[in-house]
Amino acid sequence: MDLYQLFKTRTPIIGVVHLLPLPTSPRWGGNLKAVIHRAEQEAAALASGGVDGIIVENFFDAPFAKNQVDPAVVSAMTVVVQRIQNLVALPIGLNVLRNDGKSAMAIASCVRAEFIRVNVLTGVMATDQGLIEGEAHQLLRYRRELGCDVKILADVLVKHARPLGSPNLTVAVKDTIERGLADAVILSGWATGSPPNQEDLELACGAANGTPVFIGSGANWENIATLMQAANGVIVSSSLKRHGRIEQPIDPIRVSQFVEAAHSLWNSPGEIQSISPPMKIHS
Repeated sequence: MDLYQLFKTRTPIIGVVHLLPLPTSPRWGGNLKAVIHRAEQEAAALASGGVDGIIVENFFDAPFAKNQVDPAVVSAMTVVVQRIQNLVALPIGLNVLRNDGKSAMAIASCVRAEFIRVNVLTGVMATDQGLIEGEAHQLLRYRRELGCDVKILADVLVKHARPLGSPNLTVAVKDTIERGLADAVILSGWATGSPPNQEDLELACGAANGTPVFIGSGANWENIATLMQAANGVIVSSSLKRHGRIEQPIDPIRVSQFVEAAHSLWNSPGEIQSISPPMKIHS
């Protein structure tokens, strides 16, 4: 996976749009226009703040389905992603929670999104949804059937979960890349908003052997310099919310602060930050 080709930077910052509850979810409010409006606001805040990519998640659909989501969720996410694509000129990804990689791949293929995030691509994880088994074979075969080149960013020992048996990070990273054929791997802390530790990041990068490693949670403007010493990119959301509270919308000031802190501390002097403007507002 060529990060520069996809994100126009070798150290991408991917901001997350957490969608309000979607149709059929337990907290669905019955108003898709409200979901779209907030998603557009958050995408605009992320783009204007200088992120290099955006990933769209059905985050507030919890409690999540273990694997396949309802078709209404797929339909709603497709509509939202298309609206965001009309608003910002950034690479867009999808994460269909808890682990519906096939639906994410289908949406991405149809709307020409660039990547998806899959929480459990290989192995078996004990989660609050029960046991989730990786389905790398089915997902990779499905991508081939669709004839697309959507990149797969796969979590390793994903947050809010525990592996069955003795966890071995090095083996898990290698299996995810070499046997699961992930295009990049993601390392998180134990929960949303919790960062991975530096030693684990270094182990993961060593095991990845050149495959990109992303920080998947817990990054903020204070710790990003330290974390990025042993990673290739970051997926960030919680610290960009108003007052740092997960239920709040994205704060454009916090986005700018995070991006400025990251750029001032890790970007190489000659690196081109962007080739095209991040925003393309349509009247």
